[in-house]
Amino acid sequence: MAARVGLDWFLLALISMIVLAYLWPELGVDREPISLGDLANYGVSVIFFFYGLRLSPEKLRVGLSNWKLHVVVQLSTFVLFPLLILPLHTFFEDTPQELLWLGVFYLAALPSTVSSSVVMVSIAGGNIPGAIFNASISSLMGIFITPLWMGLFLTANTESFDMGSIMGKLALQVLLPVIMGIVLHRFWGEFAERNKSRLRIFDQIIILIIVYTSFCESFAREMFSGYSVGDILILGTAMIGLFFLVYGLILGITKLLGFNRENQVTAIFCGSKKSLVHGTVMSKVLFPGGNMVGIILLPIMIYHALQLLAASIIAKAEARKAAD
Repeated sequence: MAARVGLDWFLLALISMIVLAYLWPELGVDREPISLGDLANYGVSVIFFFYGLRLSPEKLRVGLSNWKLHVVVQLSTFVLFPLLILPLHTFFEDTPQELLWLGVFYLAALPSTVSSSVVMVSIAGGNIPGAIFNASISSLMGIFITPLWMGLFLTANTESFDMGSIMGKLALQVLLPVIMGIVLHRFWGEFAERNKSRLRIFDQIIILIIVYTSFCESFAREMFSGYSVGDILILGTAMIGLFFLVYGLILGITKLLGFNRENQVTAIFCGSKKSLVHGTVMSKVLFPGGNMVGIILLPIMIYHALQLLAASIIAKAEARKAAD
């Protein structure tokens, strides 16, 4: 089961990329003989093209009817998460940990993850069509909402941040490939669905390149020099605490709204997850400077690993509960 949700070679490879970047940052920084950063930029567009190719417009139309579930999931993803992290900025402003806080806020502004959310809902016996719909819509909405949230701080702290330019880059590099994929779904959608496991490997390879180059930039410029092992352990504890806080809040909301068990399971798993794919690929556009991206991505990678571990345990418990 662990392999089905990504707890296999990929997490080990992510850790290996960080270690490799620490030992050999030159390859990720230099543009000769090839630029890994440019390669990752092209890979981002290909990832989103194939993502659009797997989106079925008919399934999305069918999923529109369960509006209460959709509202809870999307508000949890794009409103609840950021509002939980936003007030903490006061405590970290003008401190060495402010960049880590920005990484956590970036995590909070990201869309839900598609594959693992659907897998967890399936294991727990939830509303699978609802999970597919919400995870897919969340990914599309994140293209616009995530930059808007980040603009609150990046426009104030980063002179090079131009919202119009950022949205233009996202439109060309992310939105346009998604739209092209959706348009071509009727012709190549079946091929993409049939080969989704191979396409997922391609996604993961591009993510690994982005992580490697991002950490190369950060290590080369000694961006981690102000952080201790204790800071990273505290960050990990905060990430698992954030997951369970959101999990508990969504559970309470669904009980108040009288959700049945299937919709409750779907709301919990889709609303509490965050997408490592979107986090890494959108960082290429939102943080073009590159030197701080390694630190920005650190909370996302920690949350990704911990959410899979915690959610898999909960999903198995829910499956046993449903069987009784």
